[in-house]
Amino acid sequence: MLKAGLVGAGHLGKIHLKLLNQSEKYDFIGFHDTDIENGKKLQEELGYKFYENFEELLSQIEVLDIVTPTFAHFYYAEKAIKANKHFFIEKPITGTLSEADQIIQWAEEYQVKGQVGHVERFNPAFIASQPFIDNPMFLEIHRLAEFNPRGTDVPVVLDLMIHDLDIVLSVVKSPVKSIHASGVAVVSTTPDIANARIEFENGCVANVTTSRISMRNMRKSRFFQKDAYISIDFMEKKAEIIKMKDAPAEIQPFDMIIENAEGDKKQILFQYPEIHSNNAILDELDSLADSIEQNTQIPVTLQQGREALRVALEVMEQIEHKLSAK
Repeated sequence: MLKAGLVGAGHLGKIHLKLLNQSEKYDFIGFHDTDIENGKKLQEELGYKFYENFEELLSQIEVLDIVTPTFAHFYYAEKAIKANKHFFIEKPITGTLSEADQIIQWAEEYQVKGQVGHVERFNPAFIASQPFIDNPMFLEIHRLAEFNPRGTDVPVVLDLMIHDLDIVLSVVKSPVKSIHASGVAVVSTTPDIANARIEFENGCVANVTTSRISMRNMRKSRFFQKDAYISIDFMEKKAEIIKMKDAPAEIQPFDMIIENAEGDKKQILFQYPEIHSNNAILDELDSLADSIEQNTQIPVTLQQGREALRVALEVMEQIEHKLSAK
């Protein structure tokens, strides 16, 4: 087991605290938070050891879980790397590309492993659907959330849309060609609704819509490719695969057949992949431990986290440019 510690015991950090303690991959040593009063309270309530001195915690662990606000990611990542500690860092990797580049450079220099917390990669519906996704050419994605004042201090693109940007970049095996984006600030000082149209060099187009002021929650993605359509409900953990193939010579009564204008007949087939329930956050934390102990590829690399941030920042830049021009 790897000795692990955590920094940043906020809303998400508390979840990580419990899961690190439950994990069979880690020996959870303790946590640090800059809010001393909050740290002592959690120590009393949950029983996890609180370290007022971060350096003391860092000296006793092998892996650091960074669940602080984004502006502090770079500071703690640097501390971990230069102490030769592996680290998990919540999304977005940092607030700027220059910081992300520096983290990547240091991680290579000090030969430590780092993983970015793009948790939707570990969603069981996405995992079950991945074998069916093959060169998608159009993606339609909606991530809608009910209003929560707690989240409005972070731009909606970096808080919510970046989940889907990472998913898109993970399945489309082509460089981004162009990005067109727009957004509207309704109740916040930054956009609450955003849309991005991302075009790739291979011709693929992804249309991504995100809102944090919707009447209901939704996290649905649709992938269209040659002779197939994959629908994934990330919230309900469901997936549907619709495939088309040439119609058989002898059509059975219950076969679903469509015919185009040229007279070509296709048979429509429905598949529902088996989905295995999991705890996505626990799985992503455990996957880092496996990568460290087996010296294998990180599931969500620092470079991938950097690319998701790059696209997110360009989306934000385009939105801000359009809003300032009005």
